[in-house]
This record gives sequence, structure tokens and C-alpha cells, in this order.
Amino acid sequence: MNRNTTVLTGTLIGREELRYTPAGMPALNFRIGHASEQVEAGRPRSVNLEIDGVALGEVAEKLSRTPLQGEYSFEGFLALRSKQSRLPVLHVNRFELNKG
Repeated sequence: MNRNTTVLTGTLIGREELRYTPAGMPALNFRIGHASEQVEAGRPRSVNLEIDGVALGEVAEKLSRTPLQGEYSFEGFLALRSKQSRLPVLHVNRFELNKG
């Protein structure tokens, strides 16, 4: 079975206005910032990144009303931005505010 599931904890650092696809589906483009310490080859490594995200439907509507700068867990899958781009985008199917 092929798998493409991504879970990323990060901060919602920016978003565009909620838009609608030609089929009338709500869509939202946004940006996630992540900072953590990971272990690689037995050694700690500081990791900082920003990645673009997109959400559709109810998830897009909820994210459009979510406070910026909150710490969230995002779950979804990675896909290319477009046929002409090699940059990944996280397609978010679920998110929740991290408590604590």
C-alpha cells in the first residue's frame, strides 16, 4: 500500500482570504511555521521550516476563522503545488489546537 500521511505541529503564520473553487467548494491557502529538535543519526538537530498548506471544504472554513500564531497539529498529505512546480504543499484534512 502506498502511504502519504503527514502530521506536523506548527504555528499558523499566515493565510489568504477564503476563496471558492469553480465547483463552489471553499478553499484556503495558508502557511505553517515549524520549529523543533529532532534526533538524526543519534544526534540532536534543530529543525526550522515553513511550508504552504491548502484546505478545502469545512476544514478551509474553520481554518479561515482560526486565530493566527496559535500552535496546531495539522494532518494531511503532501502533493506538488502544480504540474510546473516541484515544491510540496501540505493538503490539510484535519487540524486541532494543541493544548498545553
